[in-house]
Amino acid sequence: MPSSAELKEMLRKALPDLDLIIAWGKGRDALHASPLFIRKEEDLEDLVLGPSCVHNLARYLPDLKGKKVGIVVKGCDSRTVIELLQEDLISREDLTIFGFHCDGVVSTAKLQHLLEGAQVDKIEMDSTKVHATCGDKVHDFPREQVAADKCLTCPYPDALISDEFAGSKAPAKGTDPEARCKTLEELEDMSLEERFQFWEKEMSRCLRCYACRNSCPLCVCRDHCAADSREPHWISQDDSPREKLMFQIMHVFHTAGRCTECGECERACPVGIPLLSLRQKMNREVKRIFDYEAGTDIEATPPLLCFKKEEENIKERSW
Repeated sequence: MPSSAELKEMLRKALPDLDLIIAWGKGRDALHASPLFIRKEEDLEDLVLGPSCVHNLARYLPDLKGKKVGIVVKGCDSRTVIELLQEDLISREDLTIFGFHCDGVVSTAKLQHLLEGAQVDKIEMDSTKVHATCGDKVHDFPREQVAADKCLTCPYPDALISDEFAGSKAPAKGTDPEARCKTLEELEDMSLEERFQFWEKEMSRCLRCYACRNSCPLCVCRDHCAADSREPHWISQDDSPREKLMFQIMHVFHTAGRCTECGECERACPVGIPLLSLRQKMNREVKRIFDYEAGTDIEATPPLLCFKKEEENIKERSW
């Protein structure tokens, strides 16, 4: 990652021409950075850049359409920006993108559990370890133990789209669609019955708070959400695992061919349901059938947003 001073100076120069810049700022401690909305130069003093910058800030862009907005993006966040541009949900002319090379972010849930809720005063990540300072004690953890799962297999550490780039770029590592998620691998090794039992158990913990929906940067039709519709009445208020799973499956299909696997749905879940694995499974199928990976090519059209008379990998069924 570049230094926060370098990024801060870049944002300072651009700020007079923008209504606001979205970045990350100080939270309640060093582990919990928060979205920062920079409207004046003094706001830049709260800017932070590091492994605690977990939020996908592109989530705010559709609500700011029509304003001149700057946004700071990691590689995974930039894929969401591309997808939003492809769907005309934001305007490229109104957007200034500040990209950088990301070394990965931490899972706040994993670290909080390991640190037993202690306040973190400083956090750093290198290629092998994460160093968390709590008071006068420094805790060292293997990077694989506390990094966000998505970072362990991230193929795009650099922002894929940017107007200005802070720091140095690194070569893309390429994509291995078969090496995405440990939970997904475990699920695919289960029988159909075992898999269904797994999801019934997970969904029994669901609070139906819809934090997963509200944090998803590509779930933009909240005024017409199936979870709230009474005409037609897609989902009942029955507090059953199957009814909760019904919503998740609908959400997966809603984001099919669009999900950039930013992981915000899973990060926002207050009870830790592994929601990302459902999206990753769908992405595998989209890759297999359409050879498409969301948010990597701004000139492409998501496969489920266009029509072809014949698809190469879908064979005509004889009835």
